[in-house]
Amino acid sequence: MDRQQLRFCTAPDGVRIAVATIGRGAPLLRAAHWLTHVEHDHASPVWRPWLDALSKHHTYIRYDQRGCGLSDREVADYSLPSWVGDLSAVIDALQLPRVPILGMSQGGAVAIAYAVAHPERVSHLVLAGAYARGSLRRDPSPAQQLEAHTLVNLIRVGWGSDNPAFREVFTRRFIKHGTPEQLQWWTELMRITSSADAAARLLEAFHQVDVTELARQVRVPTLVLHARGDAAVPFEEGRLLASLIPGARFVTLDTDNHVLLSTEPAWGHFLAEVGDFLGAPPPTAADDGLTPAEREVLTRVARGLDNRAIAAELGKSEKTVRNQVSSILDKLGLHSRAEAIVHVRDRGAHR
Repeated sequence: MDRQQLRFCTAPDGVRIAVATIGRGAPLLRAAHWLTHVEHDHASPVWRPWLDALSKHHTYIRYDQRGCGLSDREVADYSLPSWVGDLSAVIDALQLPRVPILGMSQGGAVAIAYAVAHPERVSHLVLAGAYARGSLRRDPSPAQQLEAHTLVNLIRVGWGSDNPAFREVFTRRFIKHGTPEQLQWWTELMRITSSADAAARLLEAFHQVDVTELARQVRVPTLVLHARGDAAVPFEEGRLLASLIPGARFVTLDTDNHVLLSTEPAWGHFLAEVGDFLGAPPPTAADDGLTPAEREVLTRVARGLDNRAIAAELGKSEKTVRNQVSSILDKLGLHSRAEAIVHVRDRGAHR
């Protein structure tokens, strides 16, 4: 992986924003979301695969949200206009004439608001696990209101505690099926990236986000992806978001994780969909000693299909497909389906 470059820019209200770039090629900008640390994330068992994959064919740009990571921690304004101002400052500082924006979680609302205000500066929107309405703007039931307020109070009480149990509640909402290493890293990230006060104020602000009307005004190509079992942002909110944006394409990801992990099939599906949407080279199998049947399977692995879906599409048994996938990985010297997807895309890019 290339070495990332760190720099700072200044938001309209004077807040300093930390920006990281990695990779080469056309830019891809991730709008800031909660709980990031551009320096700490570089060695993360959760985020490192994202950096590896998204910097393969792009200059991948990330920045820490105000109040988090290397950006200024002592901040007065946590609001949608201030977050849009931060995004605008990054785009202006890097002199990006037109850029695709990846909006994850509440970063989706920020990306939408910016795209409506500056459609000439945005080529594509990729919205993953995003929402138009915060928790308290969804006509919540009394129980849902209590949950939202309880999560904020949980932060105030236990965020900075030596006992990680309080923070583990949030970890399980984001990466429900992570490995012990990933779960431990994410729990520690929360303590490192933000103070209890800033984290609580941010979550309170997220609860009040509402870009429902703005979403209807989006006029750039948009891809919406959402995990079927997302515990942090309900699946129905992803469906609603896609229905609001004119012409948006909706993709269901078969996972319970809010943040995708590179070890799950949904990760390959995500990469394939985003690559196709942004115009990455179409998957083509290389001449690596694969049989024609294995090349057929590899092409479908590169599309993010699991063994069952491949078997159904090719009229084979799931066991046969599983054996062929193992043979493919062995012949290509790869260790996972995610590596196979990257391999196919790399070969396609050089043809």
